[in-house]
Amino acid sequence: MMTATKKRIIESAIQVFNEDLSAPLQKVADNAAVTRRTLHRYFKDRSDLVEICRQAIEISCKKAMIAAIQSSDEPLIQLEKMLYAGIDCGAKYATFYSMHRNPDHIHTRQNKNCADYDYIYSTFQQIILKLQKTGKLNPKMSPEWIQVLHSGIIESTVNARETQQNIEDIKQLAWTSYFKAISP
Repeated sequence: MMTATKKRIIESAIQVFNEDLSAPLQKVADNAAVTRRTLHRYFKDRSDLVEICRQAIEISCKKAMIAAIQSSDEPLIQLEKMLYAGIDCGAKYATFYSMHRNPDHIHTRQNKNCADYDYIYSTFQQIILKLQKTGKLNPKMSPEWIQVLHSGIIESTVNARETQQNIEDIKQLAWTSYFKAISP
């Protein structure tokens, strides 16, 4: 059973490391409103905390993205649900995406997390290609470009959450903006 303090430290670390993976642990402690000593009661060192954060990110984002993909057979609905899943994951999504794109990451298909990431990314590309074939998306945009835009919209929406009250309105604005940007 995870204590509320440990959970708060993990969530704070994810936020801090999303901005700067090399940020000092004191910044994580400050963000979590705990002392450095309290942080070390739960995590022996930086690598321990980073690994726990990585696991938390992998679990929550993978589940959300796979559920979005499996929510419908209609590619446009899948794409919309994937955007919403990324928004719901918040800062975790950006970290999840960048972890697998990091040059230090050793990506292997034997690793289940990497295999799940590959499944999500290749399915995303297939969805884009299907929508382009049916004329619903701009065929001049590569799936890679649309993925970058997808991540950017998620990040912008997560940042907007801090100033807006109704998350459902924000998500709808994000979808409208994203879809208009990639439509023919």
